[in-house]
Amino acid sequence: MLGPVPRLDILNETIRNVYYHVPIWFAMLFMMAVSLYYSIKTLSSGAIELDEKARNAAAVGLFLCVPGMITGSLWARFTWNTWWTFQDPKLSGVAIGVLIYIAYFILRSSVDDELKRARLSAVYNIFAFVMLNVFIMVLPRLTDSLHPGNGGNPAFATYDLNSNMRMVFYPAVIGWILFSFWLFDIRNRLSALKRFTDE
Repeated sequence: MLGPVPRLDILNETIRNVYYHVPIWFAMLFMMAVSLYYSIKTLSSGAIELDEKARNAAAVGLFLCVPGMITGSLWARFTWNTWWTFQDPKLSGVAIGVLIYIAYFILRSSVDDELKRARLSAVYNIFAFVMLNVFIMVLPRLTDSLHPGNGGNPAFATYDLNSNMRMVFYPAVIGWILFSFWLFDIRNRLSALKRFTDE
């Protein structure tokens, strides 16, 4: 039987949000990596179907940003006493990363030629993935941050994730990644169906 969550100052019962907030972001990063993979494959092959898969994976990843930001904002409200703060480099990085991926979809909609759109989008998507990781994984670790895992704050240590919690946390990560892949598969099927009906 699983024991209680650790009793931590400030976090208290909100530590249970780690079962949602962090796995959702893992799934989002997984989908963005899948999108990157298909963008690289698009550049090497020029196949429009692969570009559609890159777009679909990025769309699922961007969709997962919404519950990721909502759960993070709720958590911030109870632990930092604010819904959002641009003074935290990780939160600012998330906002910039989301805008970069929104620009990816704007770029896609501004080019009519399919092959040109596929190539431009693939190049931009590689840039977007690198910048997303710089803004949410690299820069926050180089500065002070309220966010766990950055600026000397612990994360994934016994302080905030004990053995009992790990038994729920890691299956939650796997579950959210599988859920994201299921959404990706549905989008791919819809894209194939649309191509079939357009022919």
